[in-house]
Amino acid sequence: MIDLLVRDLDKEMTEAEVDEKNSQKEYESMMDDAAKKRAMDKKEITEKESVKAQAEEDHTTAMDSKKGTEDELAATNEYTHQLHAECDWLIQNYDVRKTARAEEVDALTKAKATLAGADFSLVQKHKSF
Repeated sequence: MIDLLVRDLDKEMTEAEVDEKNSQKEYESMMDDAAKKRAMDKKEITEKESVKAQAEEDHTTAMDSKKGTEDELAATNEYTHQLHAECDWLIQNYDVRKTARAEEVDALTKAKATLAGADFSLVQKHKSF
């Protein structure tokens, strides 16, 4: 009976040692896998941080470019507004300026004729009322 107990105990000890060795191998395998996964995750984090930094830089560049373009657009709109106001004034005063220019040409022609020796002292000016 003691022999039976000793054999059972030896058998259990052998099974326990085999289970412990298998468990140790599984544990080491799991630790190796975890270390590889941590290294891979660390690499992915580094790559993703690099991509994120590049995206943020691109975003900043785009925002600066947009601001510059908006400033340029505002300046162009202001210039267009100024040109429009100037053109409106020219159109509005075209007839007055045309009349003044014709009178100036007429006066210069008479001044030239006077300097050439013509006498306009007896000529009456026509006035319309």
